[in-house]
Amino acid sequence: MDNGNLHIHEIAKDGCEELLLPLPARTVVMGKSARIAIRAKGRILFIDAADVIAVEAKGNYVLFLQTSSSHMLRESISTMEEKLNQHGFVRIHRSVLVNAALVEEIHPLSAGDYAVRVRGGREFTATRTYKKNLKLLAQLWIGIENFSAE
Repeated sequence: MDNGNLHIHEIAKDGCEELLLPLPARTVVMGKSARIAIRAKGRILFIDAADVIAVEAKGNYVLFLQTSSSHMLRESISTMEEKLNQHGFVRIHRSVLVNAALVEEIHPLSAGDYAVRVRGGREFTATRTYKKNLKLLAQLWIGIENFSAE
């Protein structure tokens, strides 16, 4: 079947063998944000990662914050960071991850910390330890040459 695409053997003989390497296993829902399955109150709920504003550590639990609801899960914030960083979540505090797509504003506070405001008006503090992660909130920074998140 020829639909105008190069066949695998044609790619290989053109010296592009790296295109033939297997892709890493991943789950992708085309055209939508990643779906997260969580166990809450004896049920398994499916929520879109784009609908999660932040994840806050609460002792041995984490609180998934959404605009209209929240869910408590028995999981560590470190584990959540590992699982969610590939879906646009950024750690800004030892107990807070925020959805970078929903951050609307950051402004400096005293002692080198920053306030991070997310959609809906909620504010979180980005501490000096995680200040370098603030650079991950945008792909392009314009007119902000002196912003130092080192």
